[in-house]
Amino acid sequence: MAETSETRYRVGGMDCAACATKIDAAVRRVTGVADVSVSVVAGTMTIRHDGSSDLKAIEKKVTGLGYSVSPFTGNAAPAREHGSHQHDHDHVGHDHDHAGHDHADGEKEIEALHGHDHTPMAGPWWQSRKGRLTILSGAALIAAYAVGHLVPAIASYAFIVAMLVGLVPITRRAVMAALSGTPFSIEMLMTIAAVGAVIINAGEEAATVVFLFLVGELLEGVAAGKARESIQSLTALVPKTALLEDNGQVREVPAESLAVGAVIMVRPGDRISADGIIVSGESAIDEAPVTGESTPVRKGVDAVVFAGTVNGDAVLRVRVTAAAADNTIARVVKLVEEAQESKAPTERFIDRFSRYYTPGVVVVAALVAVVPPLFAGGAWSEWVYKGLAILLIGCPCALVISTPAAIAASLSAGARRGLLMKGGAVLETLGKVTMVAFDKTGTLTEGKPRVTDIVSFGLSEAQILSRAAVLERGSSHPLALAILNRAKADGVPVPPAFELEAVPGKGVSGKVGGERLDLLSPSAAREHGALDGQQESRVTVLNDEGKSVSVLLVNGAAAGLIAMRDEPREDAVAGLSALKSAGVKAMILTGDNKRTAAAVAGMLGIDWRGEMMPEDKQRVVGELKREGFIIAKVGDGINDAPALAAADIGIAMGGGTDVALETADAAVLHGRVGDVARMIALSKRTMRNILENITIALGLKAVFLVTTIMGITGLWPAILADTGATVLVTINALRLLRVRG
Repeated sequence: MAETSETRYRVGGMDCAACATKIDAAVRRVTGVADVSVSVVAGTMTIRHDGSSDLKAIEKKVTGLGYSVSPFTGNAAPAREHGSHQHDHDHVGHDHDHAGHDHADGEKEIEALHGHDHTPMAGPWWQSRKGRLTILSGAALIAAYAVGHLVPAIASYAFIVAMLVGLVPITRRAVMAALSGTPFSIEMLMTIAAVGAVIINAGEEAATVVFLFLVGELLEGVAAGKARESIQSLTALVPKTALLEDNGQVREVPAESLAVGAVIMVRPGDRISADGIIVSGESAIDEAPVTGESTPVRKGVDAVVFAGTVNGDAVLRVRVTAAAADNTIARVVKLVEEAQESKAPTERFIDRFSRYYTPGVVVVAALVAVVPPLFAGGAWSEWVYKGLAILLIGCPCALVISTPAAIAASLSAGARRGLLMKGGAVLETLGKVTMVAFDKTGTLTEGKPRVTDIVSFGLSEAQILSRAAVLERGSSHPLALAILNRAKADGVPVPPAFELEAVPGKGVSGKVGGERLDLLSPSAAREHGALDGQQESRVTVLNDEGKSVSVLLVNGAAAGLIAMRDEPREDAVAGLSALKSAGVKAMILTGDNKRTAAAVAGMLGIDWRGEMMPEDKQRVVGELKREGFIIAKVGDGINDAPALAAADIGIAMGGGTDVALETADAAVLHGRVGDVARMIALSKRTMRNILENITIALGLKAVFLVTTIMGITGLWPAILADTGATVLVTINALRLLRVRG
């Protein structure tokens, strides 16, 4: 059996759901195509096919419908298992020069064949061919009114000519769509209605309806373009050039040419041009463009930086860790575009519904046109007119775009906050979550210990901290770093030590200024007989609070205690409170000891389970699901992989690493606890928006259906019901792009 491959294309000019339907139907007919996924808002098409597929024939099918098409670079790859993430090195969002494809000639040919194209609106709307056709149709309509006023005898012919200016391109597209497997396209319904109107001597209305249809299409194109820009604008954040260090020289090179391992220089105020690790320098980094973090983050040597973030106040040297096509922003854009192509349950239902809905409306329109004149003595012209109006009302464009437009806007809005969701199904399920199970270390806590208590037995706190820092200087152990960071923050002196000696599992010893110093674990201090009963009780109290304790001995006598703990993130309490307000329960599942788990859970006010292996976390998630909870599991995406997979929604926390993005259904790039609540709130807002959109789409059609049958409204209000509803639904969905909070 031939291996299934996947090929991705950029498709220009799609502006409503009917476009996607036509392309889908046409491409599915090509031999060897197993599946097609088209996203109107992302402007992409993904095809799963075996080796027998003629990709040129597929491109020809799409261009034949009046759309521009260009393959992504390096796009063919073996089909992926569900849930995996493919790095195919697409330069997402960058301009493609269509190398190897004769698109320039092809598009001229299309223009000659079809008279109307779906090319994307790169500039102002009036400079696009769609805009020019709309203006021409409007001018022809005004001219027809003027001619009709001056020479009434030829008024009807003038309106027919004005109608044909817009209708000929529409009819050509209708015929192409019908030949490609979509007989009930809006273009076909429009053509029948306009021709029928001329036959019953309503040429003036027919010309007006065609013009309004073109205006509606233009508005849809502008609205769809706005939604598309929202995520593509992220790619503009990455600078086009970088300052590369090469043999002691610094030279400017294209950012996309940077190789992994190269060292670049970033000046104050410059955007960082690649993902990387700081080699030298310390600066405040503005990460708002990538993570939504409102305040700059101080970063030094060995800290990770993202492409597109802004260097603040010092020169940095950064070692590149990802090629341009794989940097955080490129991966975010690619993930969001792939997510837009995967359909949500609501969207799949509406797609199935619309397949029967449109033919059903055509049948109703035919019955309205024929039954009253045949069986109730009605006037043919009156009832045929009503039937034609119902045809126009029947287009499902607004209904079909209602869900993908809202989901695409939400995915884009989320991405701009560092909230990544892999598709509409994930977005829908998030709003139903009733329990969030958090990992502790690095998820609810910072992931690195901090000094919480300095207990003195004679010396001052500064003296204890200074002596401890002397012994820990040069160590990279997390507890040592906690002491050194506190000493630096408090500005205490750290003189050099002599005869330093590390005792594995016990502590470190040395001499400073004639004093013998030891920094030991409580058990090692007991071996020295250095702790009395009162000091022992202080150690016990600190241990019960989930803190690690080091004992400082000066010349063999206990001089003080330093307690350290991995503290909760600054926003942990607020984030958990936001979940509680939304009616979502939270708990900790951690591999840490029960005493530490209980202490952190007590500070945060949530339930906990401690000393859990990865399989234990998976088992607990399964138990909670059986109890009826919809579970979201939040972890780092590595040791939590089994539990992330077992949960209804797996959310990876932090840095946007490959593992985190690939393992989970969703990712919180910045690692804020509050972002989990924001993700759930965004899901609920999206589902409300979808409900509003469906109500607008069906409500307007129902109103105009009744008023048409009653004879209150006619053809042009009917086309407004269709294009107007589509525009309203798209604009309503675009409200989700306004990021809150």
